[in-house]
Amino acid sequence: MAFNGFSKKTLDFFDQLKKNNTKKWFEDNRSLFNHYVMAESELFVLALGERLREFAPDINAIPKTDKSIFRIYRDVRFSKEKHPYKTHLALLFWEGTRKKTECPGFYFHLEPNRLFLAAGLHIFPRDLLSIYRDAVIDKNQGAALEKTIAQIRSNKKYKLGWEKYKKVPRGYDADHPRSDLLRMGGLGFSFETTDLDALLSPKAVDFCYNIYKDFLPLHIWLRSIFQHAV
Repeated sequence: MAFNGFSKKTLDFFDQLKKNNTKKWFEDNRSLFNHYVMAESELFVLALGERLREFAPDINAIPKTDKSIFRIYRDVRFSKEKHPYKTHLALLFWEGTRKKTECPGFYFHLEPNRLFLAAGLHIFPRDLLSIYRDAVIDKNQGAALEKTIAQIRSNKKYKLGWEKYKKVPRGYDADHPRSDLLRMGGLGFSFETTDLDALLSPKAVDFCYNIYKDFLPLHIWLRSIFQHAV
């Protein structure tokens, strides 16, 4: 089956789940979840994955739970907030052989009134963090990163993230011209909108693809520095 956009009922499901975040309500409405969340997500992952392979041939786009489709169940073991279900749809398309969250990739997050798209690597694993920092201070790789960031930032709708450290890490020059990048605990660009019309139409795949393509230079830079590690 072709993917022709998410249904309004997909958004309605998450809207109702926010108001009725209980196991009983979810089980009573599991058929809606299966049809309007899982089935549509599977088609979307296949369709967008095919497009992403135009510029990232090795992208992982696997239409299964715990693969490209994040589980809807929350891990409440160490959380004060005990609602059992996530109230959004989260997808990830990643490139590499490590765990998906340890590889550069493209993230998709949909709520009833919000779409969030991102590309990069949200949290650098410890061994990749040192590779990243050394690349930042490298004359050629660091300059390439600066150019990449400036190129993507030229679109004011795109935001750079994700700063983590207050100080430049030990062993690196605190006055380095790219000290702001040395303080990053992960690196990526994001786009956010409350206008979901495109997602509810056959334009959904093209809409996401075009934004991810704008983020592609950063994805390529990350893949290049981690090519022997991910």
